Amino acid sequence: MAKEVLKKHDKSFAGRSVVDAVRVLGHEKVSMVWLQPGQQWRRLRSLCNTSIFSSQRLDAGEGLRRRKVAELLAHVKNRALSKKAVDIGRITFVASLNLVANTVFSVDLVDIDSEKAQEFKDLVWEMLELAGKPNLVDCFPILRHLDPQGIRRGMVHRVKKLFEIFDKQIDDREISRSTSKHQRRNDFLEALLNEKDKGGAELSRTVLNSLFADLFIAGSDTSSVTVEWAMTELLRNPKSLARARTELEEVMGERTEVEESDIAGLQYIQAIVKETLRLHPPVPLLIPHRAECDVEISGYTIPKHTKVIVNAWAIGRDGEVWENPEHFNPERFTGTSNVIDYRGRNFELIPFGAGRRICPGLPLAYRMVHLMLASLLRSFSWELPAGTATENLDTREKFGLTLQKSTPLMAVPIPHDV
Repeated sequence: MAKEVLKKHDKSFAGRSVVDAVRVLGHEKVSMVWLQPGQQWRRLRSLCNTSIFSSQRLDAGEGLRRRKVAELLAHVKNRALSKKAVDIGRITFVASLNLVANTVFSVDLVDIDSEKAQEFKDLVWEMLELAGKPNLVDCFPILRHLDPQGIRRGMVHRVKKLFEIFDKQIDDREISRSTSKHQRRNDFLEALLNEKDKGGAELSRTVLNSLFADLFIAGSDTSSVTVEWAMTELLRNPKSLARARTELEEVMGERTEVEESDIAGLQYIQAIVKETLRLHPPVPLLIPHRAECDVEISGYTIPKHTKVIVNAWAIGRDGEVWENPEHFNPERFTGTSNVIDYRGRNFELIPFGAGRRICPGLPLAYRMVHLMLASLLRSFSWELPAGTATENLDTREKFGLTLQKSTPLMAVPIPHDV
């Protein structure tokens, strides 16, 4: 069914069914995630692909990603020397967040040791939780002006806080650009302001803020969640963890710093990421699609404007597709099975969607997730805090628009000579 919707009838289901929670401050009217297909959506997507997600731009940003991962490892090393546990989700969130911040604004937004880092993480999660929360208004639009559960009111408060952060960055840049001493920066904000100067009237402040919100929320949360789940599963499965470390030693030799060029040779690390995405897709129900016209599928007529939900979580755990689906087994993706990927071609594994509404940030997520995970495994051995048994490791999920661990993963890094 997912293949019918996202491939065979891709154009007919390219619309978005907008949840009421995101109808705040005009966000749903200009957001690349929630916009209906059309010229504005295509232009925003093209700007992102050209300025951020193209192979050329991603290759040029390799040094930046290496620096962010180096900062991550330096923090972990300090914790290791004091034998303190590390919040895996938090540190990978900060690394991902500052990567996006430097890509967009050429600055770090938070320090990994600051309270602001946790505040930003909590802010993003609260927005995702509200967006994914069952809402009476989505079933009964007549209640929209009442907002009986207060979901939209809660979202307005949080979106304003996020937009204030972006407003400051935009204001500072516009002031700088108006002076003769302005040094041109090679980041996304500069590219957008240049485009606006050429007559891109649709690039209003609301458009810029909404676009940045999409990039920051998706870019920081999904990558960090995936690494946290991968580390959780590896700590629960010591044999898989040992095999991953062995592969790193064989591929890298005596080198300790993982480079992006190493990823292609790290077949088992790739299998771990695939298996993690199968069991724990970052966006379990994807973003809701909408039928743009009446469509016939398997003898049923799907009326125009029907909301269509693709359950990527259930597909990944389907016993008719996967052997022993509840078991973490990266080996299922090794050898000849390694051809299965998550780029929208194999519909048994679609954590990022497929078709024209596939997540545009997938190429960046691919590089950052593998680089963070491989670097953490290469530089440190890992164990659970004293008193935490492997079999008792909490794997419960909390549901929002994304799927996070109910309890943050705390793990103790152990430095070693490689």
